[in-house]
Amino acid sequence: MNDWVDQVESRKSLVEHNSGGKAIGKTQAVDSQTQPSSMLASGRSHSVIHLDDVTRVALMITPQNVGDVVDQTWEVMSTIRDVLNQQPAPMSLTKQTVFVRSADEIALIQDLFKAYYRDRIPATSFIIQPPCDGQSLAIEAWALGGRGVEVEFPMPNLVTVRYDALRWIYVAGIVSPPTLVNAYDESRFAFNQLKIRLNQVGATFNDVSRIWLYQGAITENESDSNRNTVQRYRELNRARADFFQELESDGQIRTSRNGQSFYPASTGIGMSGRGLCVSCLGLQTDRDDVRLQPLENPHQTPAFDYAATFSPKSPLFSRAMAVKIGDHVTTWISGTASILNSESVHVGDVEKQTHQTIDNIQALIGESNFQRHGLAGVTADSTDLAKIRVYVKRASDYQICRDICEARLGDTPAIYAVADVCRPDLLVEIEGVAFSSIRSQ
Repeated sequence: MNDWVDQVESRKSLVEHNSGGKAIGKTQAVDSQTQPSSMLASGRSHSVIHLDDVTRVALMITPQNVGDVVDQTWEVMSTIRDVLNQQPAPMSLTKQTVFVRSADEIALIQDLFKAYYRDRIPATSFIIQPPCDGQSLAIEAWALGGRGVEVEFPMPNLVTVRYDALRWIYVAGIVSPPTLVNAYDESRFAFNQLKIRLNQVGATFNDVSRIWLYQGAITENESDSNRNTVQRYRELNRARADFFQELESDGQIRTSRNGQSFYPASTGIGMSGRGLCVSCLGLQTDRDDVRLQPLENPHQTPAFDYAATFSPKSPLFSRAMAVKIGDHVTTWISGTASILNSESVHVGDVEKQTHQTIDNIQALIGESNFQRHGLAGVTADSTDLAKIRVYVKRASDYQICRDICEARLGDTPAIYAVADVCRPDLLVEIEGVAFSSIRSQ
């Protein structure tokens, strides 16, 4: 039984978890569909989100084919095509994150994307995080369509979407060059490239609501320019803090709004190899019924207030970013782990860490926390999650994590990948996106 849902007061959910069913709802719903077939026994999973005249689709596809990377890539792409062709309006793929087993296979996958998508390749990041089931790849993809939707592909790995006086900006695939030899320089390069890409389409970091940071050797130590021993993730945090300070001086970001700290939601997670890969999501609008609200967890110290013992310069991100648009809220949940206050808990116990991580997400997007942040009438539970990513530090812990996630989060579409977490004692990290309506007061 899903204990989370049982704790939520009776209300009409925007999420319908069906097996091959259609979305249900007057103007908005999320239809989380898992449609198994003889070839796709368990890996085909997606959510359909209806927001008035616009339909969004979140796809979390892990191939079941045991063939080579070409066979598996075509299977995933065929699955995506089939899902999108079932939707009521023509759909455009806007962003995808490709989790790969080996960097050696990226070029081949890219060639397949070019052949299939041609001049409409979605903003794409390749992350060297092996899928936990052992496949060559898994893909998280986002698509949308509907009345008035305009999708543009102005340059590689940059996509813009317009509808209803909203402009969404997707930037992906920014990778630090191998000539950079330390985490600080890698991070400064990647953040600067993000700024350049945003500026090229008339946006700034002030428009960014969500960032993803994939860092090779995230918990390893290296020597800085003064030959001091430093942890790579801490150097990423130092670079981010310095970069944000410079942006603030240039008027390209405001890290304090209405008397509160204001930072994008973020995931900082490990990947194989070295280097750094970065992507982001931005939103521009003049609508007066749109509001961006960072969320902090009532049981956790805000990351930007961490003591210097965790990082000389604190990680500048919010635990989640709630985006209120009209009568609904989209909540981008940052990478979340087994932390209470600012300390790692349940060290060495992956089962308890997974439960604690889900507890933390539950507290973050519960009604009382939205209320605490000035968003009355908003709540989200596991059935409102359009998708989750589960990063597992040790491949041997995969089945334990998956069993717990499925028991507590139901059939929420998910990808499980092997990745190091930003602290050596953390064994699992989960991120997600929730869509929920605003209850009339």
